[in-house]
Amino acid sequence: MAVVRTIPAGAGRVVLLVVAHADDVALFLGGTVAAWSDAGWRVAVVRVTDDRTDSVGLTEAATIAANHDEFRRAAAILGVDEIVELGYRTDALADISEVVLREQIIRQVRRLRPYALVTFDPDARHGEDNEDHRMVARATDEAFWTSQFDQHHPEHLAEGLAPHGCFERWYFGRQVVDPTDVVDIAATLDRKIDAACEHVTMMTNYANQLVLQARTGGWDLPFAETAAATSEVRPLLEPLLRAGASRVGATCGMAAGEEFRVVTFGGMQALLDRFGTRRS
Repeated sequence: MAVVRTIPAGAGRVVLLVVAHADDVALFLGGTVAAWSDAGWRVAVVRVTDDRTDSVGLTEAATIAANHDEFRRAAAILGVDEIVELGYRTDALADISEVVLREQIIRQVRRLRPYALVTFDPDARHGEDNEDHRMVARATDEAFWTSQFDQHHPEHLAEGLAPHGCFERWYFGRQVVDPTDVVDIAATLDRKIDAACEHVTMMTNYANQLVLQARTGGWDLPFAETAAATSEVRPLLEPLLRAGASRVGATCGMAAGEEFRVVTFGGMQALLDRFGTRRS
């Protein structure tokens, strides 16, 4: 059963999020990102793709520009300190080498030296139908280990970087496998929603997708049809995000929450507790 995770004072420590798309941060864990920022953590985000196809009725160039700008506005609301853009073509990560992607994530781990590495749950069993998410999850999970090996990418060491071991891994997703921790986001839920609503381009496309699916099934979906036609996305997103946060929060007796699977010390916390000595 998941327990309530209190975000401690960050004292400048780094949390590194690796996501596929611009809207992933706000939609999946925006409340927790805001909580980290408020507690003094330095939050860095690697966005792997450029979201060039995530729009409706725009050119590719206009889509890239709009999603770039909206991502930065959303990140500012949540208190993100740094964004790293890898710039891969969206919805096409299956065509690239996972090892090549992993190297770029290792580089950021060694450069930023985070306390926690955060990404999609690579073991998601249900509801994860996005191959970009799966690729990022696998590459990041492997980067956790290989960023510690000095035989992996010695060219990094020649550039002045050094092997680094993250202390925690946080996994999120549409359905987290065996969640261990729930973060109370009652104080930051409004910012999560505000940040999500900055993604007008992507969320208008999402509304259009809902409309297309509903029509195929013989349904009308007025609130999605309105969002798709007007790009007024808050009436679509706010009820969904509040309901999701309420559902997760209820599992731990709180008003609003976000859930994660957290692995500490490579899953060997018991070893650390028995033989380790905490440094002053």
